[in-house]
Amino acid sequence: MMKIAPSILSADFANLARDVQIVEKGGADYLHIDIMDGQFVPNITFGPGMVAALRPVTKLVLDCHLMVTEPERFVTQFAQAGADILTLHVESTPHIHRALQLVKAAGIKASVVLNPGTPLEQIKPVLPLVDQVLVMTVNPGFGGQKFLPAMLGKVKRLDQLRQTNDYHFEIEVDGGVSDQTVQSCAQAGADVFVAGSYVYGAADPAKQIQTLRNLAAVHD
Repeated sequence: MMKIAPSILSADFANLARDVQIVEKGGADYLHIDIMDGQFVPNITFGPGMVAALRPVTKLVLDCHLMVTEPERFVTQFAQAGADILTLHVESTPHIHRALQLVKAAGIKASVVLNPGTPLEQIKPVLPLVDQVLVMTVNPGFGGQKFLPAMLGKVKRLDQLRQTNDYHFEIEVDGGVSDQTVQSCAQAGADVFVAGSYVYGAADPAKQIQTLRNLAAVHD
C-alpha cells in the first residue's frame, strides 16, 4: 500500500503545528522530518525537541530522516521524543549495522538511506534488518531540487531483492516527488513518497496529497 509523506522542510516554520494538521486532515500517512546537523549536510534544521513538540499535535507516523554525523548518539533522544521511524545514512557512521540495531532496540522502526552516489551493494548486509529503505532522488541537504530519474534503477533493484529474498521493508523515495514523477517511482516499486515543495508550495496541500495518491495508485 502506497503512503504519502509530506516533508515539513517546506512547511511554514512559524506555523508548524497548523501545517502538520493541514496535511493530516488532507490524508497524509507519514510526516517526514529532515534532521540536519550542518556537518553531514551543509544545512541545519531540527532536533529531538522539534519531534517532541510535534508528537502531541498529530497522530501521523513521524518519519525522522537523520542527516547527521554519528546518528547512534541520538537514537535514544529521538525515540523518547516520539519518533516512529529513524532513517540513517551508511556514510554517517562506521557501524551502520550496530546503529540500526540500536534503533530497533529502542522500539522503533529502522530505515537506511541510499544517496544518489551510494551503491546499492553498501546496504545489502542490513536489508534483512531494516523496515524501510529510503532512496534519495536528489542529493540530501536542501529542499526544492530536481528529481534524478537515474535513481529509479535503484528502486527497481531494491524491489527485486525484496521479492527474491522475501524481505519486508518499504521503499521510500525522497526528492523532487511531484505529479510529474510519482508514477514512475510507483512503477519502479516505491511504496512511500516524500513530497515537500509540491505539497506545501500549493494553495491546497490536501488536493496535492490526493493527486499524488491517485497517480501512485495506478501502479500500486
